[in-house]
Amino acid sequence: MKLFKTVMLVLALCLAAYPQQAVTEDLGLGAFANDKSPIMLAVDASLVNVDLTSPYVMFVVYMAAKRQDQEIVVARNGVAMVYKGKEYKMPSLQDLRKNYRGEIRDISVYRHLGKEGLISSWMRLYEFPASGDFFPALTLGAPLKADEGSMYSFTGFRTKCYFKNPGFQKGDKLILKVTAKNDPSLTGEVEVTLK
Repeated sequence: MKLFKTVMLVLALCLAAYPQQAVTEDLGLGAFANDKSPIMLAVDASLVNVDLTSPYVMFVVYMAAKRQDQEIVVARNGVAMVYKGKEYKMPSLQDLRKNYRGEIRDISVYRHLGKEGLISSWMRLYEFPASGDFFPALTLGAPLKADEGSMYSFTGFRTKCYFKNPGFQKGDKLILKVTAKNDPSLTGEVEVTLK
């Protein structure tokens, strides 16, 4: 019995030392989701797959609180991309508009891409009001600029996220991760494979 307890203790310590990786589901058409973290994420990378050479790349990110009784706030600086072991933060809206003139083209192309994969994920149960966006387009009817987004109950937050292209190649893997502003222990991440 003592040997069994010792083995179980060693096993428990090993599991605690090596936290499990986030479980990402490939939804097809460039979409990926993870509903196992406190912040559930779905990421649409279909536009990135269309043009891997763009100087800035746009991901559409859907976030929601796993626990419906918990409000989570994510600030723009709480979103990061990890590529080849290096973490990248999003540029400011001013920097993006100064250095990149492709936002309206990105929105236009994105509208024509398939989104069937996203609908098959957890997000079909949530509402994503178009009240704010980290990178709103300069068009009529665009959502307002937001520096943070909140989610509670069955209401999530949808936003475009831009990053400077670090030199993506077909088949590369990257991780998009978010950390809550109001509680840094609440996180979420999705692994994206570029196709």
